[in-house]
Amino acid sequence: MDGRTKEKEKDGERWTAAIANLTETASNLDSLQRLLIKKAVYVDGDTFAKASLSSEQARTIKVLEQRVETLERELDNAISAAARARTEKRQAEGAQKAAELRALEITKELENTTKVFELHMEELRAKQEEILKRDKEIKLLEAIIQTLGGRGSLSTQG
Repeated sequence: MDGRTKEKEKDGERWTAAIANLTETASNLDSLQRLLIKKAVYVDGDTFAKASLSSEQARTIKVLEQRVETLERELDNAISAAARARTEKRQAEGAQKAAELRALEITKELENTTKVFELHMEELRAKQEEILKRDKEIKLLEAIIQTLGGRGSLSTQG
């Protein structure tokens, strides 16, 4: 749809230029007719050729001026588009940098969490070893108590 719009704009510019040329030609013809009526001057072929050349050059200059204006508008549009693209690029780079910083923060947070977890695991293992050690001591003490308790009952019986 964007292509159609541009095509319509170009067609509109062409029609505008064509109408301007026709209007200018009509004005030139009217001026020439009035001039010929008031001052009918006959010139030789060389003078007429020079006048025709001047007229053609004037028309060419007018067309070239219109083309320069069109190119200037296109250049302005291109400059604006480039400025928008640079702004969008800066915004995208800023967003990317922010995302990278956030990723680094999350990575550091995960590393710290992992270290804390490892410390807790070491602590749990140490406590578990201590519990096993005390459990063994308790069993040993229970065995000693039973042994002593068994002797005590034997000596009271005898």
